[in-house]
Order: sequence, then structure tokens, then C-alpha cells
Amino acid sequence: MNVKLLLVVAAVLLSACAHKGGLARIPAGEQAATIRPVFFSTTGLADEGPFGPLRARVSQYGLIDVSIPPSHEAGQIEFPNREPDPQKHFLVAATDAYRDAGEMRANLNKALAAQKPKNRDVVIFVHGFNNRFSDGIYRIAQMSHDLGLPGVVASYSWPSAGNPLNYAYDRDSALFARDGLRRLIEEVTKSNADKVILVAHSLGSMVTMETLRELSVSGKTGVLNQIDGVVLMAPDLDLDLFKTQADAIGDLPEPFIIFSSKKDRALRLIEQLTGQKNRLGRLEDVSEIADYDITYIDVTAYSEGGLNHFPNAQSPALLQLLGGIPDLDTALSGDGGRRGLLPGTVLTVQNATALILSPVASR
Repeated sequence: MNVKLLLVVAAVLLSACAHKGGLARIPAGEQAATIRPVFFSTTGLADEGPFGPLRARVSQYGLIDVSIPPSHEAGQIEFPNREPDPQKHFLVAATDAYRDAGEMRANLNKALAAQKPKNRDVVIFVHGFNNRFSDGIYRIAQMSHDLGLPGVVASYSWPSAGNPLNYAYDRDSALFARDGLRRLIEEVTKSNADKVILVAHSLGSMVTMETLRELSVSGKTGVLNQIDGVVLMAPDLDLDLFKTQADAIGDLPEPFIIFSSKKDRALRLIEQLTGQKNRLGRLEDVSEIADYDITYIDVTAYSEGGLNHFPNAQSPALLQLLGGIPDLDTALSGDGGRRGLLPGTVLTVQNATALILSPVASR
């Protein structure tokens, strides 16, 4: 396949990960359905989106209440159309813009105080390639709803071009966005959160790993040590780059979990486009990361079609499996719990553990 044709094919296929539409408010007189509050921080410049692909050196903070429709199907985001309907679509019920990070932290503490004592955790989600502000907001709302996540969630929106042909722009933006994510992590770790968990998808893993590296090399190990877990979903990271990042970080936050699929067509296309093989999200052998205390979870069995680039959020069967586990931390990080709670084969190579999940039909 020649380069020009490959670019066209990639653009068509990767558009499946694309921005599907902006945020839409609930029409006047309509009632919201299930509400999922999402705190946010962004380094995208404000536009009609409300935040677009241009880069801002100053972070902006706020809160969006997302209304999830009663007709919602697990794994889906029912994007609004020209006639937004709270019974059918993900919509915005309310918004709040904060003056600065301090006001965001004060409101975060209020939200944490409203939770039960055992649920005062914060999950920070970092979106991937070809995703706009609205995609990150809707995606973490969908995941928190489908998985029944307790606690509080936040979205870090870095300035993606939202265009499948602008991969180079997004790669540069992922590096540009490190400081913004660091600022958000610093504020959240100053809050009253019991635990702070980072969850990144695709190229968002680059943002996340570079930020963790920066915290380490700049001597901010106190902030780094307050991160209670990292989850990388289908990470779009060169293996050698990941190793240098992990070496600079030192002791990785625990648990440190990577979800992968050998059927990930998006990462395979990126390997062809960049000429860089061996993406972290498509390893054939866990021995390649054996030096690191990592749990590498192969969800190939739940890759049900399409690009297979986000089965963690889009596979109803996998969502049902993960959402039905009462103590997901134990299932994902402890050998005994892992064998007892998750179906699959466990392989341990030096420090790394691979869990190859077996298929379980959704009910």
C-alpha cells in the first residue's frame, strides 16, 4: 500500500475515534435524566466548542453536569443532534466556570464532602488522539456511569486538533499539555481526596507519562507519591520511549495497569504511519516490560469489531465484568484477587504480570 493511500485509509478508519459533536444543553422546559458531574481542566483556547484545538498556556477550570439518557446503552455515547432530547442523548444540564484553580479545588472539596467517606476518591481522565473537549467530558461521564464509579471524576482536555489527518499536531499538543495536567494533579492532590487515580486513553498516555516524568525529575516526588494508581488504555506510546519515562519516574504508582488488545487496528495503523513498531498497547510479549511493576491486561477477547481501540469503555461485556466486581482494586492488583475475580490466565515475568482475559458473554 503506497503512502498516499495509507493516509486516506487511516483517515477514514481513525475518524471512528473522532469528535462526534459539541456539547448541547437540555432544551428549556425539559428535565434532566441521570446526572454525572464532571470537573474539568483544559489548555485549549475558548471558542464556540466551547474549547477548541488552539493551545492556551493558562489552564481554565470548571464543572459540567452531564445528563445521561434513560435509553443509554452500555459502551455508547448517544451524541446529541439538531434536536437534543434528554431521553435520547447525552446533554449538558448545568455548567460552572471557576476563576482559578483554587476555586476549582474548593468546589471539588464540597463534592467530596457530599460523598460517603469510603467514596472520596478522584479519577482524572485524559482523552486520546482526535478527541475534542466534549468527547472527553462525555466519555468519562459514560465510563463512570457504566462502571458505577464512586467518588468524583474530572476530565483533562488537551488541545487535540479533532482531525484524523492531524496526528503530528496532536503529538506536539500532547507534549505541550504536560504542564496543564501537572497543575491539575497538584490541585487535586491538595484537595481532600482520599485517592487520586489517573486514567488515560491512547495518546493521552503520552501526556500522562510525560507529566509523571516531569514531576519526578523536577523533584516534586511528594505530589507523585500521592497518585494512588495509573491506568493506561490502549496506550499510543513507543515502547522505548515508555521505558525511558518509567526509568525517570522510578517507582511507578501502584497499581499501574495497562489495557491492551492485539486486535487494536488504530495502533496498527499508527505503527504503519509513523514507521515505529511495538506500541505499548500492542505488545506480543510481557517480557518486554518485565523490569517494571506493571499489570498488563490483554482484552483481545472483548475486541468486538471496528478499530478495537477502546474496548474498556465500549464493550458491554467487559463493562459488565469490570463493573460487577465489588473490589476492582484487588482484582486488578493482587494475585489472589485477580485469580478469583477476573476470568483469565495469569502470567508473571519478573516484576510484570500479564492477565489474558477470557470471554464472558454479556447478559
